[in-house]
Amino acid sequence: MSKTGLFLGIETVGTGTHPASWRRADSGAEDLFTAGYWTAVIATAETLGFDAVFLPDSFGIQAGGTAVTRGRLDAVAIAARTAPLTSRIGLIPQVPVTHTEPFHASKAVTALDFASLGRAGWEVTVSTAEVEAKAFGRKDVQDRESLWHEADEAVEVVTRLWDSWEDDAEIRDVPTGRFIDRDRLHYIDFTGDNFSVRGPSITPRSPQGQPIVTVRADDPESAEVAVRRADIIRITATDLPTATERRTVLRAAIAATGRDPDTVQILLDLPVHLTDSAVDAHSEVAELDGWAAQPHLDTDRLHHVGTAAGLDDVLAEITRSGIDGVVLRPIALRATLTALTAHRAEAEPGQLVDAGEITEASPAPTLRDRLGLPRPLNRYATTGAAL
Repeated sequence: MSKTGLFLGIETVGTGTHPASWRRADSGAEDLFTAGYWTAVIATAETLGFDAVFLPDSFGIQAGGTAVTRGRLDAVAIAARTAPLTSRIGLIPQVPVTHTEPFHASKAVTALDFASLGRAGWEVTVSTAEVEAKAFGRKDVQDRESLWHEADEAVEVVTRLWDSWEDDAEIRDVPTGRFIDRDRLHYIDFTGDNFSVRGPSITPRSPQGQPIVTVRADDPESAEVAVRRADIIRITATDLPTATERRTVLRAAIAATGRDPDTVQILLDLPVHLTDSAVDAHSEVAELDGWAAQPHLDTDRLHHVGTAAGLDDVLAEITRSGIDGVVLRPIALRATLTALTAHRAEAEPGQLVDAGEITEASPAPTLRDRLGLPRPLNRYATTGAAL
């Protein structure tokens, strides 16, 4: 199975990544803590043809006091609420592992995969703030190496738990009253530096077998975990040549671990702000910066401030570079979705933001299908192992 074209994701950070984005008249900030806001945003992203939506989360409250939107809804809960109302878009919530037991993370993502009929992913994150450590009171703030070593163990535990039920463990034999075949449930018996988990899970193996694991390779510690564990690796870059070089380096590191680099998608984060003209787009970003009393956009990083048509050109160039995909990070979320919706109505079939190869008549793909990845064998099954 193979996938052609650019994998397109969108990250939905509240009303946008800009801390003053809530002040825009079109932000919808008054509805931010309602289910309706999120179902509308994700349904729009699906209509636009995005392959996946990335849902940030954290145990910490955003800094900035009354000048910013503070607090957020649980990312897994947002994805679960949206799952039955969508049919094609992948749902990838962040689940921090520093203060979360991997058993609970495993259950949450498995349940989401069932609710979405195979469209779930999990973005692995760590908690770095002292206020988050104090909220739990279990341990002190850790350094990056310790945090990502713990995350590495957490991913190992979670993926083992996902395999602790074989695919045909549920027999549901009414005459005998047997629901499961106990021989097809497995203890994972994991003991590491941070966790000791016997298992098995209390949740059957999900539609994808293994939901998609995402890691941002932001530093050497997270990159090391990414090349060992991730199905999707997210990167940033100053320019496109740097991004392609980063992809080459990561693919070599993936191969060095014994994994097939073609089974891992490397996605480039792309901050965007879209409106009717490039002049207006830059003016609106300047207005947001004025409200925040400081610039937000890192102009040293690859980004696009302009029109949706201009974004088509940027995505086409990224496609030619060999990068596997892009995650748009809207500075003002609703403004970008509105611009893309208007552009889609005018676009020629096949333009990248339109995802024209997907039709209502085609079968709904799993997230693994979108990535061109097969459903993995169960590592505990006698017929084979997924290492």
